Parts: sequence; structure tokens; C-alpha cells
Amino acid sequence: MSRAQPSTTESEDKLQIQYLEIVTPDIDLVCAAYEKSHGVKFSAPEAALGNARTASMAGGGLIGVRAPMHDAEEPVIRPYLLVDDIDVAAALAVEAGGEIAHPPMEIPGRGKFAIYIQSGIHHGLWQV
Repeated sequence: MSRAQPSTTESEDKLQIQYLEIVTPDIDLVCAAYEKSHGVKFSAPEAALGNARTASMAGGGLIGVRAPMHDAEEPVIRPYLLVDDIDVAAALAVEAGGEIAHPPMEIPGRGKFAIYIQSGIHHGLWQV
């Protein structure tokens, strides 16, 4: 017996970016460009988010711009999708062929995050 597929609208409503992380050596330049082109205001660096400067996104999420945290970390844009249960979501990502780069970890007052890599692309998960 086959399962009915959700309608396009239902599927789209299930994907929500909770945090969009931009890792760059040019934090001020990137923040200034977003402020100018999108009319947002970035915060001072937030230690709990790797000293990212953040701004609000439509829908309640955040965009964070930070410097690499170590010499081996390359610039990347990493969306963190909102999930109900991060442990289940991380396990499903592995089952689908992903490799966990950072296991689920709590950020006090923010929720839990995890990172996996699939096909060379960084993906984030976020549970509030």
C-alpha cells in the first residue's frame, strides 16, 4: 500500500530555516552588505553562537555571520532547519547517507543544534 504524498503547500510549510550561518573572514563587509541591501541591523557578537553577529529573519529565525573558529574551518553558508526532535532528525540524516560533523548539542537559551554533511554540503538541524 502506498502512502499519499503531501500537497506542495503542506511540504513547503514543513521546511523552516531557524538559523542561517555564514562563516567568513570578512564579517564586517558581509554584515554591511546585508544591512544596506535588506535593511536589517546586526547585533554585537554573541559568544553562545561562536561570536556571530545576528539579525532577525522573517518567520522568526536568525541569520548569523561569524569568523572561522579554527584554521581548518573554511567559509560556508549553512542553513539550520527547524526540527521537532534533533536526535531523531540526526539519525534520519545518517540513515539517508549523511555524516554527522557535530552531534546534537545544546546552546543555553537557544535550543539544540547539529551539523551533518551530505554530498559535500553542510546541513544544520535546530530544535527550539
